[in-house]
Amino acid sequence: MRKITFSIFLCLFVFFSGHAQNIVKGIVKDSDSENPLAGVLVKILNTPANKTTNSKGVFELKDLPNGSYLLEISFTGYESQNFPIEFSGKTIDLGVIFLYKDVTEDQDLSLITITDDELNDDASAADNISGLLQATRDLFLRTAAFEFSQSFFRIKGLDSGNGKVLINGIEMNKLFDGRAQWSNWGGLNDVLRNQEFSNGLAPSNFTFGGVLGSTNIDTRPSQQRPGTRISYSSSNRSYVHRVMATHTTGMSEKGWAFTFSASRRAGNEGFNEGTTYNAYSVFGAVEKKLNDNHSLVFTGIFAPNRRGKSSPNTQEVFDLKGIAYNDYWGYLNGKKINSRIKEVVEPIVMLNHYWTISDKTTIQTNLAYQFGRIGNSRIDFNGGANPSPTYYQYLPSFFLRNGDKAGAFDAQENFNDDGQLDWERLFDANITNATNGINNAYVLYEDRNDDKQVTINSILNTQINPNITLNAKLEYRRLRSYNFAEVIDLLGGIGYLDINPFADTADKRQNNLLTPNRVVGVGDTFRYNFNLNSDLVGAFTQAQFKYNKVDFYAAFNLSRTTHQREGLYQNGRFANNSLGLSDKLDFTNFGVKGGITYKITGRHLLDFNAGYMSQAPTIRNSFSNSRENNNVVDNLQSEKILTTDFSYIVRTPIITSRLTGYYTNITDATEISFYFADGVGGDNTAFVQEIMTNIEKNHIGLELGLEAQVTPTIKLKGAASVGQFIYANNPDLYLTSDVANNGGFDADFRSKDYVSNLKNYKLASGPQNAYSLGFEYRDPDYWWFGATANFFSNIYVDVAPLTRSSNFYEDADGLPFADYDPDLARELLQQEKFDNYMVVNLIGGKSWKIGDKYISVFATVNNLLNKEYKSGGFEQGRNANFRQLRDDKALDTPVFGNRYWYGRGATYFLNVNLRF
Repeated sequence: MRKITFSIFLCLFVFFSGHAQNIVKGIVKDSDSENPLAGVLVKILNTPANKTTNSKGVFELKDLPNGSYLLEISFTGYESQNFPIEFSGKTIDLGVIFLYKDVTEDQDLSLITITDDELNDDASAADNISGLLQATRDLFLRTAAFEFSQSFFRIKGLDSGNGKVLINGIEMNKLFDGRAQWSNWGGLNDVLRNQEFSNGLAPSNFTFGGVLGSTNIDTRPSQQRPGTRISYSSSNRSYVHRVMATHTTGMSEKGWAFTFSASRRAGNEGFNEGTTYNAYSVFGAVEKKLNDNHSLVFTGIFAPNRRGKSSPNTQEVFDLKGIAYNDYWGYLNGKKINSRIKEVVEPIVMLNHYWTISDKTTIQTNLAYQFGRIGNSRIDFNGGANPSPTYYQYLPSFFLRNGDKAGAFDAQENFNDDGQLDWERLFDANITNATNGINNAYVLYEDRNDDKQVTINSILNTQINPNITLNAKLEYRRLRSYNFAEVIDLLGGIGYLDINPFADTADKRQNNLLTPNRVVGVGDTFRYNFNLNSDLVGAFTQAQFKYNKVDFYAAFNLSRTTHQREGLYQNGRFANNSLGLSDKLDFTNFGVKGGITYKITGRHLLDFNAGYMSQAPTIRNSFSNSRENNNVVDNLQSEKILTTDFSYIVRTPIITSRLTGYYTNITDATEISFYFADGVGGDNTAFVQEIMTNIEKNHIGLELGLEAQVTPTIKLKGAASVGQFIYANNPDLYLTSDVANNGGFDADFRSKDYVSNLKNYKLASGPQNAYSLGFEYRDPDYWWFGATANFFSNIYVDVAPLTRSSNFYEDADGLPFADYDPDLARELLQQEKFDNYMVVNLIGGKSWKIGDKYISVFATVNNLLNKEYKSGGFEQGRNANFRQLRDDKALDTPVFGNRYWYGRGATYFLNVNLRF
């Protein structure tokens, strides 16, 4: 196989290498200081030819074919310049080229509406792709990032894990769930500007990528704009204040360059009540240019952050308390204290070696180490009542179900008057217990993931001739993840008993048989304790071909992934299958993709891409209940993705547009959910793990982006996404539980096998249709203003798979319920479709140049009309059978109604910026 591949590339090399010897060269300098600029990118548009200037600002491109081309010179913080050139076998010397600082740089929309909350929210309804799209100039994708993201719109209806995020060539998507943890580098906007984005299957020089493409963030100091930037921001979305400062030295005569950045983001409360925000960010990078061929870069990123979460709520709760209500907080000593805090402390250090072997060949070798912790706090209560103020037994609907109108009235009055977490009641209960020598009823703890990940890779880019470029990469990633629960606060008590009180025997109650009936205190590990180990070895190769009328590429990816769990506790419910090592899971995967761009003219293009790839299941979806046992998901398989898209692109001096049709088919997907269910196997109740396998999904749709420069100052723009995202089959489903004394499960705590009849149900992937229409005015005096109206439709709730299985209609004897009504069942199982809605956004700003300093102010207002809308939601799995769901939905206010996330009301973002 290797001989065949080598022979093919050798033939291509010989065939395409006969071109005229043309050279273009020049020197790039700063227009103000007239000092040379190092690291400026010089490239021939629509060809692979590119070069960066050296420490003296000099560049030289060689071996270019005859013909007419456009040479682009670009550098962050400066206005780009284009030069038409005609090659005919001679050297073209452009002499000294002055670049002018870009006073409009701070008007770049990529700095405005993507605030950190939109990249940090880990709720299922808030998974979005906005961060991946910051670097693109494509109108549709920018609209998706800056206008649609507030509605949790997903490109092509796909999870953000289908887009790859890299920093300096190192992939940052987590092995645990496949997604990038944006908060690991949050608050460092200034040093993350240099990004290379590849849309969809389009080729990248750094990675094979995913269905949604890839972004590589380049933080090399030599690629940053020299100077200092100081900014202040104010917002009411997540944080209230942000201060940021950044300084870059530029490349010195001795070959050193430094970049430092720091920021502070803070807020006692964002749009949702009780959502505190506290984050620091520090960045440092040092580059040493050893000679013209070798450079070393060391980068350190430390961005610890803490933020309060907000709760999804039923319609009953929203009607009583409004869309900003959050049941996770309560007053303690006069302060709002949130019980659900997410804390991320995961420093990143990198060492990168850049080797320019020749003008045509480079090798970049990267080593990264990331370590630290992610903690998610909550309250445990094995000796007390549920402390949540929205627990169903505390709400009016519960009393109305039982015909107690007086109780319902009292519950409503109490909820309206307070309706928050009662911290004092928790302390009182624990103190009372302590006085009597009894263990805690309540404890505050956090679920912890302490990860250590090492990544090493090497990336080769070589230009065989002016038309052919080869890319290749070898990579190894190693994750060691320590997972446990840790006591944060005893809340006035003396100790907390580490047991599961719902189990039916003394041994089964033990979370760890090695230390039975253990009483834990602050800092102690309890509940669960295990390691997850994952290793990935991968390689990718790619060939890109560029000619006057046609460009095309082909790429291949091969990887091997292993997962293994190591239990450190012997769980009493799984005494024989919790302690020690699990089976080692081993997956070999591959991907292949290719595409072609046909240039009808220079302004009209046709683009086609297709790909097939398999990818190993994430660790999260490999073990059915990793906190308690070593059980592997039954019939676990790699996920397969078949995808294709076709685009028509127009680029004229007035009109720029792209129309794309796409189709993506995903098979053998796996999903795991955790919830409390009534009506399992008849009338049994249990906290279950719902494992759904063999899932097939179809994503089909159209994307349109269109902008018209109708006058030198006015631009009209529009975008549309029309899609259909559905389940394409009826997946397999089974349940597991750690307490099976109520029936419905076998001796191994496993239910029988079900088939979930989900075919043609809509996927809960945000708005399946989204439209945007707006304008932008840019005055020659550097002030600007814009407005957009955005319309969203076809938004669906996430359905409960178990209720679409035979469990819904079967009694304990396996026969249908005697009172089962198929017509009523179809009505009960109708998927909820949310109301359509429109959101209006405004944006504007002004820039000034005062001497050698640049000042800018910009502001945005999102949801100007304060429209209330549901952005996502899910069916509660509590009503697992026909009788339970029928009786609940017959009520005026269901007790276990769907839970929703609402979009924010009117919000603002203001930024003041000084750079020099």
